[in-house]
Amino acid sequence: MAREQLQVLNALDVARTQWYHFTAIVIAGMGFFTDAYDLFCISLVTKLLGRIYYFDASSATPGTLPPRVAAAVNGVAFCGTLTGQLFFGWLGDKMGRKKVYGMTLMLMVVCSIASGLSFGHTAKGVIGTLCFFRFWLGFGIGGDYPLSATIMSEYANKKTRGAFIAAVFAMQGFGILTGGIVALIISAAFKSHFDAPAYRDNRAGSTVPEADNIWRLILMLGALPAALTYYWRMKMPETARYTALVAKNAKQAAADMSKVLQVNIVDEREKVEELTMRESNNFGLFSREFARRHGLHLLGTTTTWFLLDIAFYSQNLFQKDIFSTIGWIPKADTMNAIEEVFRIARAQTLIALCGTVPGYWFTVLFIDTIGRFTIQLMGFFFMTVFMLGLAIPYHHWTTPGNHIGFVVMYGLTFFFANFGPNSTTFIVPAEIFPARLRSTCHGISAAAGKAGAIVGAFGFLYSAQSRDMSHRDKGYPPGIGVRNSLFVLAVCNLLGMAFTFLVPESKGKSLEEMSGENEEDEPPVWTAVSKPPV
Repeated sequence: MAREQLQVLNALDVARTQWYHFTAIVIAGMGFFTDAYDLFCISLVTKLLGRIYYFDASSATPGTLPPRVAAAVNGVAFCGTLTGQLFFGWLGDKMGRKKVYGMTLMLMVVCSIASGLSFGHTAKGVIGTLCFFRFWLGFGIGGDYPLSATIMSEYANKKTRGAFIAAVFAMQGFGILTGGIVALIISAAFKSHFDAPAYRDNRAGSTVPEADNIWRLILMLGALPAALTYYWRMKMPETARYTALVAKNAKQAAADMSKVLQVNIVDEREKVEELTMRESNNFGLFSREFARRHGLHLLGTTTTWFLLDIAFYSQNLFQKDIFSTIGWIPKADTMNAIEEVFRIARAQTLIALCGTVPGYWFTVLFIDTIGRFTIQLMGFFFMTVFMLGLAIPYHHWTTPGNHIGFVVMYGLTFFFANFGPNSTTFIVPAEIFPARLRSTCHGISAAAGKAGAIVGAFGFLYSAQSRDMSHRDKGYPPGIGVRNSLFVLAVCNLLGMAFTFLVPESKGKSLEEMSGENEEDEPPVWTAVSKPPV
């Protein structure tokens, strides 16, 4: 039996969409914009790093990052992100969402700039410094996942909560797109000022000394959007749900939300005390009670995010390799270093513009209409279909004249990743767990996703290598090839569909309904296919 909702929480649940909602979306969303820019911009410059720091005059092909170095450069930020998600997720429940929110942003600003200033007397020194700062950059980015999602879910009304959280996450698409556009502008500017021959015409002259500034500028510009929103992030009041249900300060929660909602809210100290003192609302993360109530939910959110990110990040980080394989980007020895950055950036910008960004905003439009469960299941299904559509006739796609078809199909997998599990796996963990464990559980779910991203980043790097040595990157052992790698990713998506059935539907319900915090007796455990009694 459900108890009467606290007035301050009920006021948030039924509030009409107001200016403060959009302010919160922008403040939280700019963090995600920065996250995506910083995580994915590295894929635009890894080829350039190889040309600059691993040049071999005796080689017929431009320098490339050795296998272990490439894996470290691409994956080290994810290792930091995973750690940050666990640490800041836990800290957000202990210290409050607002107090921790500023720490993550400043860490991102400082480490973005420091990444571009990476130094060393040798190639190993520069790359080692870069990896060090990108780990701590990832650590700050990791904190933004649970905190942004939790803050937005606790500020939103229950009618449009899904769309608001999705809008925050959709800024990731603009971050990826902006990274490509920035790389295009910078490389085009350098290209017009520093003309250089193709590698096969002049091996040493194809990479001008000034090219070293390109990757540094691209990485450092990631600090700008985060720095611009720091002041506003610090002005946001703590969420009422944390203040009332975790900090147990009914007076402060009522005062904060009275200002935000511009209505008079009575503080209900006795009610808050009674609510928070109940034994059913004091179980811990590792308790039997948590396992009984939310164990399957946490299993569902972690496994689906893990499986999704294997596919999503392996595709995103290694687009340049896939495009080179099918011939959409010319062979490396036919271009100079700056031209190669420009071509890679152009290809990734087109995919982001046509497939990635629209998918996020389709989720924003439809999530509160058709629900999280349906969108996630549909997304995994179509990702499986399109990846099989790429893999089965793979040889057809690699023949001249068929590249555009490949790019369209490839773009559709991104569309349904973002109008699908890439959005919903972020949204649902912020809605279904108790307030005192919400940030922690979201951090655990997100960390499982980043573990999948690490598998994708490190695994795809090796698995996509051809068995034919003439088509294999220098220094790599034979892999299973791009075609078979796409089959593996399709299987991951199929498993994601299966585990989606463990994830509950939260459309139209308050956070307390989903977590059971407002229940007198034992709360029901809703599943994706079960419905609450009318």
